[in-house]
Amino acid sequence: MSAPAASRELVPGYSVLAGSYTAPPLPFTSLRRLVLVLAAGLSVVVVAMTAASVLTATPTVRYSCPPDCGRPPTGVPVQANPRFVSPDGSFSVSYPAPGTAYNITMEDDGVYAEYTGGDGGAMELFGVPADGRSAEQVVDDLVHENAPEATVAYVLPNATVGYQLGYGAVLDDYPQTPTGASRRNRIVVMAAVKNDLALVGAAIGPYHEFAPGDGPGLPSGANLELAQDLGRYVNSFLWEGDPPR
Repeated sequence: MSAPAASRELVPGYSVLAGSYTAPPLPFTSLRRLVLVLAAGLSVVVVAMTAASVLTATPTVRYSCPPDCGRPPTGVPVQANPRFVSPDGSFSVSYPAPGTAYNITMEDDGVYAEYTGGDGGAMELFGVPADGRSAEQVVDDLVHENAPEATVAYVLPNATVGYQLGYGAVLDDYPQTPTGASRRNRIVVMAAVKNDLALVGAAIGPYHEFAPGDGPGLPSGANLELAQDLGRYVNSFLWEGDPPR
């Protein structure tokens, strides 16, 4: 039964002329076509980004060490320490700062540092004329002159001084004490030659066979406590004309 006319709700409508009408289908994109369009667009973006990266990126520098051992790391070695400059300006080197466990003596050819902590010992950072000698010949002459009875324990591979490839050796010496007994000393000598000037870093002290738990830092591979500090200074050498590091 239909509702009374008074209770019917009137709804706005539209009137059309009588006749036949055709409704066109709504636009529709298939899933396959959508995937193809997205894949093509993504491929274009990837190719463009790859091309931009190739065009702007610089090739990786490859080093063959030795002889080309690359550039030193960024930063000035041992930045907080003072610097010795030779009287003729031919070289300079950093040395332990005042107040550390060293007694420093300045000499014309470099710095002599007596180590007063731990095992004790001494470190020298100096320059000598090469006079046409190689770094190995300089080291051999210095050892023969200052410790003729020392024996070579091993040669340091790829030893550098001032980031210049040179030569280094670790030696054993057995000096006698006043009581007639002998003790084992370790000697480390490293040198490099440039501009016919040999720059040398050397350390001597009691032989120390490091064991797990020795000290707060890394053990010394040379079995010499002072060698842990020597490594911080040998590459602070600068020959005259070297760029700041």
